[in-house]
Amino acid sequence: MVEYLFWIALFIIIYTYIGYGMLLYMLVLVRRLVGKRRLAASAKYDTLPSCTVVVAAYNEAPIIRQKIDNTLGLRYPTDRIRYIFVTDGSTDDTPALVSEYPAITSLHQPTRYGKIAAVHRAMHEITTDVVVFTDANTLLNPDALIELCKHYEDKQIGAVAGEKRVYAGEEADASAAGEGFYWKYESALKKWDSELYTVVGTAGELFSIRRNLYESVSLDTILDDFMISMRIAGKGYRVVYEPGAFATEMASENVQEELKRKIRIAAGGIQSVIRLKKLLNPFICPVLTFQYVSHRVLRWTLTPILLPIVFILNALLHFSNAGIVYSGLFYAQLAFYGLAFLGHLLERKALKIKITFIPYYFCIMNYAVLGGMLRYFKGKQSAVWERSNRKQSLKADYNR
Repeated sequence: MVEYLFWIALFIIIYTYIGYGMLLYMLVLVRRLVGKRRLAASAKYDTLPSCTVVVAAYNEAPIIRQKIDNTLGLRYPTDRIRYIFVTDGSTDDTPALVSEYPAITSLHQPTRYGKIAAVHRAMHEITTDVVVFTDANTLLNPDALIELCKHYEDKQIGAVAGEKRVYAGEEADASAAGEGFYWKYESALKKWDSELYTVVGTAGELFSIRRNLYESVSLDTILDDFMISMRIAGKGYRVVYEPGAFATEMASENVQEELKRKIRIAAGGIQSVIRLKKLLNPFICPVLTFQYVSHRVLRWTLTPILLPIVFILNALLHFSNAGIVYSGLFYAQLAFYGLAFLGHLLERKALKIKITFIPYYFCIMNYAVLGGMLRYFKGKQSAVWERSNRKQSLKADYNR
């Protein structure tokens, strides 16, 4: 019985982090071979839809000018573009700085109700075909809007996800390097998800939706960007991925800041799984359910719990002399977690050994999921975003 449990749990773990990506890529190859490869949309400048860029900013005075200059510099037909910045609750100079730009519609109220409340307020002001959401602490490449909006010529596309890039510079530590690797892998999965059928969730750094498909989510929603896009997917529309539109942000200042951010996301993941129960029904949309469970649900629920269980079961099998295979796997786990612990020690001493980065970040990420579960079920996770400190202001070449 212990052996059966061990292999089932190990299979789920490997499938979650490696197997799904391999299976997804094979399914995409099959789709291409049978002649059903999805054609990339082409940018027709004169037929792009009307668009509004929405930025929710809270106490972003140190970087808001840089964000505004970047936003106003994006290429798009001038007669079809609007800009809205919502600064609700800001107590610094952010509202005053935004109001200096006549091209921007500035929305401000002194009370802070959270990002999703700010987004709801902005949506009441929007009449354009498409809405693009982007975070205040990110910079977009010049053609980002064109690359996102060109897809809406296809009536089956309800939302478009841009790519998130994490910049850390040459001084990258474990948190920065691990976060950067994670998002590179995520980008590959999103590319294949999109080609197979649909992306399962978008990142708030950069995504867009059809205005008429917007559905308000509860004010206590933690991952509003994820919920908004998944509700659109649940209506039968595709959410596609466009790597030609990307948002670059600085890595978290340190592992503690990254952990704080990940715990919040994990709590939001549990909330999303509970509130999107309809998407777990394979009889409604089997491909979407397959992608959603494989890419998101397992990561946010079962798999992080199975990691310590597999280690304990493996130890029992090893010390009971169950066989060389179990001993080999046990020592492999010890080596992996040993590297992660070494990464933790080196992080505290500001030392860097790259081989420890990924094991350490992997453990931090799964620890955060467990912490997020606990926080959510205790009712201690607020929907109001608590900003994580990031490395110095982003002044790198974000076109790279």
